[in-house]
Amino acid sequence: MSVQKIAFLVALLLAIVAAFATIPYAALILAVLGLIGGLTVVAEEHVRVIVSALALKYLAETFGAIPQVGGYVTSIIGNVALIAAGAALMIIFRNIYGRVKP
Repeated sequence: MSVQKIAFLVALLLAIVAAFATIPYAALILAVLGLIGGLTVVAEEHVRVIVSALALKYLAETFGAIPQVGGYVTSIIGNVALIAAGAALMIIFRNIYGRVKP
């Protein structure tokens, strides 16, 4: 199993646990793990990752109205959106670097 895959699985686990418990610097950890995961995304998947990050961010609040569990579901989706946002940023940074490198 690759380091990126392990980082992604750890990030998903942390995203779920952070919805139920207070973890210091959880957002920072999730963002960094997303950045690590974004290092190995192949070119064919770039648009899919970026669109997924945007969709997760803007649809996370949709489930807030569900009684008793809505807050947890919203928190989990928001945490996963943070992972995807980190990966999307790394993709964008890699594309920028690819355009400006000599």
